[in-house]
Amino acid sequence: MSAKDKLPDPLLAQPASTAREAWRVFGIMSEFVEATERLNTIRPAVSIFGSARIEPGSGVYQLTERIARLLSDAGFAVISGGGPGVMEAANKGAFEGKSPSIGLNIQLPMEQKANPYQDISQSFRHFFARKYMFVRFATAYVVMPGGFGTLDELLEALTLIQTGKTPRIPLILVGSEFWAGMLDWFRDRLVAEKLINPEDMDLITVIDDPECVVASIFQYYETRGFGPLPDEHELLLNL
Repeated sequence: MSAKDKLPDPLLAQPASTAREAWRVFGIMSEFVEATERLNTIRPAVSIFGSARIEPGSGVYQLTERIARLLSDAGFAVISGGGPGVMEAANKGAFEGKSPSIGLNIQLPMEQKANPYQDISQSFRHFFARKYMFVRFATAYVVMPGGFGTLDELLEALTLIQTGKTPRIPLILVGSEFWAGMLDWFRDRLVAEKLINPEDMDLITVIDDPECVVASIFQYYETRGFGPLPDEHELLLNL
């Protein structure tokens, strides 16, 4: 018998592998169904992104907490990633306000500990299911300083709006000094080399003042209301 004859037939392992993949799909579906049912009545809501590494008491932490408290008292539920840093500050500010504080927690190999400031805490195993919920239920995005995860969430939101896969909603970067280099690069390279259109830069607003963040969101919706329009609702159904 040759060495080749001793190799396992990949087709023999296929049924078990296929069954495992099928069960995985059911697990993913259950995350979507459970989270959608729990969040479906939470409107309007603002998703706040930012670094898990921001220390409590720091300037960014306090600024995030203030923004979230103002949003909550103004009638917006606040959605964060449910962990430490900016996520904790966002949940804490909302938790102390009048509207729900929502944490979309992710299970990681280095386990992320959920912060204690959540009226609704939803856990996910899959990043894409979690990111869908940030987008699906957001009336606006507020993006604080952060690292790769924050940039991932920011660029995905920008891409979905730019390509018309989701309705255009306010996308606010907080921290003009922090974001300046990235925005300059967008203009100097992406716009200049015609990789994006000049008007794509209008999808982004930079605001440093917490009160102005809230005012900007209200100003955007003052002539149309916070609920999705019929065509926008259809977009979200096909996200």
